[in-house]
Amino acid sequence: MKVWPIFKKEMRLYFTSPVAWVIMSVFLFIAGYFFYSIFGYYTRVSMQSAMNPMGGSLNVTDGVLRPLFSNFWVILLFMLPLVTMRLFAEERRSGTIELLLTYPVRDGAVLLAKFLAAFALYALMIALTLLYPAIIWYFAPLEWGPILTAYVGLLLMGGAFIAVGVFASSLTENQIVAALVSFLILLMFYVVGWSADFADPALARVLQHLSLTEHNESFAKGVFETKDVIFYVDFTLVALFLALRSLEARRWKG
Repeated sequence: MKVWPIFKKEMRLYFTSPVAWVIMSVFLFIAGYFFYSIFGYYTRVSMQSAMNPMGGSLNVTDGVLRPLFSNFWVILLFMLPLVTMRLFAEERRSGTIELLLTYPVRDGAVLLAKFLAAFALYALMIALTLLYPAIIWYFAPLEWGPILTAYVGLLLMGGAFIAVGVFASSLTENQIVAALVSFLILLMFYVVGWSADFADPALARVLQHLSLTEHNESFAKGVFETKDVIFYVDFTLVALFLALRSLEARRWKG
């Protein structure tokens, strides 16, 4: 499977165009604003607690980083469809998808290379946010175990989001449509958890299980749950399988 050449080409396309730089800049700006707001609120609450003799001590990991990691999905919901929208849509618009699919490379290798390129860009974006716990660590001790667990959760959730984006991009030649379809699918798998409040217990468990963000809660709390890992891996594989079927259908039509 000739994944590496296609992976390198996709990474080069990301960084030789403004796409990666703009997406990373916007992502870090919004994430930084989240961090600034949560850290500011924590500081005010800490000062009030210090002036109250009956107030208990506050944990900076729980007070700042846990809510930050819990709300990262909001940023990813909007940003990751922009990362994936061009992967296949641009190839279809320019007509190079036919050329790509006639190469002596399996469709699965093309799919995997594009997925890994988008995931590598996302992993870089997430790695840059290590600056936030580093800033806190300068002022106060941190529990690095829960923080690393939270980052594992972000990578798994991001992988699932990217797989949905790859599938959406394989359906159309319009990048805006691909981003919109990806966003709507991800939004659907977020709001599905809301319906659990109005469903009977058996159905409620199913709906909660299907919620993409519900499975990130344990990671954000620093708890590594095997069932959450399995869910994200299975969800990613299913989305990539559907994308592969979409590519194969186009090959047969072509």
